[in-house]
Amino acid sequence: MGVAAAAGAGTGRAGRFGIAAAAALAPASWGTTYLVTTQLLPEGRPMLAAVVRALPAGLLLLLLGRRLPRGRWWGRAIALGMLNIGLFFPLIFIGAYRLPGGVAATLGALQPLLVTGFSIGVLKVRPSVRAVVAGLVGAGGVALLVLKAGAKLDATGLVAMVVAIVLMAFGTVLTRRWGRPEGATMLDLTAWQLVVGGIFLVPVAGFSEGMPPVPTTDNVIGFSYLVLIGTALAYALWFRGIEKLGAGPASFLGLVNPLVATAGGIIVLHQNLTAWQVLGLLLALGAMLAGQGPARKRTAAGSSAAQAGVSGEAAAPAPTAASLTAGVEVGRRVNAPA
Repeated sequence: MGVAAAAGAGTGRAGRFGIAAAAALAPASWGTTYLVTTQLLPEGRPMLAAVVRALPAGLLLLLLGRRLPRGRWWGRAIALGMLNIGLFFPLIFIGAYRLPGGVAATLGALQPLLVTGFSIGVLKVRPSVRAVVAGLVGAGGVALLVLKAGAKLDATGLVAMVVAIVLMAFGTVLTRRWGRPEGATMLDLTAWQLVVGGIFLVPVAGFSEGMPPVPTTDNVIGFSYLVLIGTALAYALWFRGIEKLGAGPASFLGLVNPLVATAGGIIVLHQNLTAWQVLGLLLALGAMLAGQGPARKRTAAGSSAAQAGVSGEAAAPAPTAASLTAGVEVGRRVNAPA
């Protein structure tokens, strides 16, 4: 009772804004991932970066929580860990490195709409018109902001990216449906999935990239940033926001990522925004704000199914597809010869 009351008290308009602002720091930090990768990490090691993002951060959170899954939650943790981390990371990197950054970011921005669609079938909830319109406007805004005319579409990269965002969206809805076990926190649930995905990715990285190189000082700084800031701290802020705001409103915060990636291009590469990009920026910001309203109450038909996700209404414990891909173009240009 006390916890529920406190949560309700903290989700007024001012409280929601503060929680959303803090949670938005997570996709903002994910927007710097590729810039950090291209400047500080070993070149051509995307799977190594994926392993380092997942496993050390998961072990750190597991050490802090000191709680393991029990009973049926072993199977659920494995399923969610594979959907959200183990399968998602390799696919998203394949798509990111084979598609132009604008295409990848635009596809990733469709994730709120996919989450809405899966919620209809799995959770039996009726989405609001506002959420659907905001999702469409947000995707359109991101397209105007980062998509370039004449962008080439690689078939393998396109399939990988589409499968990745579908898996991520389905993992999000499953997490909402299953909630979390009694006595476990969102950090515990996050830790289990990161560890599962990280363990799976270790042999994937070893098979595809071989032994990792001896780390340099820059590598240590970059890896430390990914583990502590881009994963452990970011997830803590992200899940606090999801638990307080709900998965739907929180998913729109992922639109912060391409905004940060664009800002990185302006600051680092001294790029200028076109009129169409300014319009896309305004549309993406408007969609993000429109998506932050309290979720509509479930219909009677969906109340029993939705109840399963009330205790832990959360999105997937990993960056959204847009979060992982929007910075690709910035990273590529930084490394491009002058």
